[in-house]
Amino acid sequence: MTSDDTDEHRVDEGSDGGSDTDRGGDRDVEPLEGDEFGEDEFEEGVRTATADEIDQRIVDLLSWILDTETRAKIYIHLLANPGSTSEEVAKGTGLYPSTVREALAELHDEERVTREKRESEGAGNNPYEYTAIQPSELVGGVVDQVQQELNTIFTLDRVLDREADVREPAFGDDVEPVTITVDETDPLEDEAGTGPGDGDGDDETNVDVVARDPDETDDGDASVDEGDEDAP
Repeated sequence: MTSDDTDEHRVDEGSDGGSDTDRGGDRDVEPLEGDEFGEDEFEEGVRTATADEIDQRIVDLLSWILDTETRAKIYIHLLANPGSTSEEVAKGTGLYPSTVREALAELHDEERVTREKRESEGAGNNPYEYTAIQPSELVGGVVDQVQQELNTIFTLDRVLDREADVREPAFGDDVEPVTITVDETDPLEDEAGTGPGDGDGDDETNVDVVARDPDETDDGDASVDEGDEDAP
């Protein structure tokens, strides 16, 4: 065997050894690739859990604004799918069609969704298409409502903090009794400057309604005073 054959054989052995080393290196890297894949799955799971938590918070907030979770689900579906019919909303949300129709009618009356007839070339009854208003408009209406409720609470607080002596009279136990005072005068007294009884005209009666202190007492509920002033 010549030296050339020996060199070639040695080169081949070196090549085979190198390939084994490379394969061994590949086997060492495989667990690392598996670890990276596991980390990706973990991060994806965290993102999914976070998204689900945020979605649930949105549903809870809309449930508070729209009164029920059913109406919140319908509103979210219409935001994602504007122009949907009641049947499409029922299929998309998994709610009963009758429940969806009733909720959509209420939301439309409250101007939280808009509707219009679906255009179609065929004959027959065209269903309504519903579209939700923008979240900014929805929140704006809620802000006005909350502001009115807060103003009512603050007004009530001011009323309760008033002192008894400056409190406005109200219908209740603290209402003072009313006394009617009747003053009978002769109308000719003012015109002719004469005393009472000098004219032939009819008498004029003036009635004054005043509040009395309940502790005060009178002989009667009404007192009649005849004018007895001297003529000027």
